[in-house]
Amino acid sequence: MQNLSELLRRLILAEVEFVLVGGFAAVSHGVTLVTRDVDICCRFSEANLMRIQEAFKDLHPVHRLRPDLPLQLTPEQCVTLKNLYVKTDLGIVDCLGEILGVGGFEKVLKDSIEVTLPFGKCRILAIDALIRAKEAMNRDHDIITVKHLKVIKAQIKS
Repeated sequence: MQNLSELLRRLILAEVEFVLVGGFAAVSHGVTLVTRDVDICCRFSEANLMRIQEAFKDLHPVHRLRPDLPLQLTPEQCVTLKNLYVKTDLGIVDCLGEILGVGGFEKVLKDSIEVTLPFGKCRILAIDALIRAKEAMNRDHDIITVKHLKVIKAQIKS
């Protein structure tokens, strides 16, 4: 988890426009399940993608699906990307252009909340939107996460 926090810290310090989604967002809401990567929904502009690249430049970033390719984005590549899957020395960051069950970056941003972390402010997917996203994914671990999130949501209401 420490490495994942460091990846998140780097994104915040690099002023990347993103919303934390996925397992690490569930952990931020209080779920105690383990996650092995950082999933973000981000703006897929050239400037934002270059900030992501800069944030991880000293961590030997590669394309997760093609580890033989170092992460060396060009303006031409940035225009065509819809998702970016990055593997670094500290772990994996999946950068997504949209979230199933929620929508594209602007919708995800609208369905997010701001939280203050020890190293800065960050937006995370709000609990209701996270539940919708996890239900839409419908994988075994997502179903478990939804159960945990619904318990947490019920505790918040009472």
